Amino acid sequence: MKKIVVKVNINCQICKTDVLKAVTKLSGIDQLSVDGEKGTLTVIGEVDPVLIVERLRKIGKTAEITSVGPPKPPEPESPKQPPPPLPSCCSGCQYVAIGYYTYENGSLCSIL
Repeated sequence: MKKIVVKVNINCQICKTDVLKAVTKLSGIDQLSVDGEKGTLTVIGEVDPVLIVERLRKIGKTAEITSVGPPKPPEPESPKQPPPPLPSCCSGCQYVAIGYYTYENGSLCSIL
């Protein structure tokens, strides 16, 4: 069992969801957490760190292994404030609609 911390660019809620979807498909993961403020993904389990980075890069995220080691024993949780929520979407995730008018047949074309 090892704890793997990966630095990854997480700018919004969609980025966080995409990161979680990509990594949860790997086998051997016991616990998974994402910290949007720090931009880190923490994975505990028997999974290869290189596979995690490959999955993240496959979805277009910049990923870098920060640390690999044994997990710390759980500490008693103290009540703390939840982190501020991430924005719902960022410029890297946003679709831009472009519409143009053609004069030949009078139709409108939209491109996402």
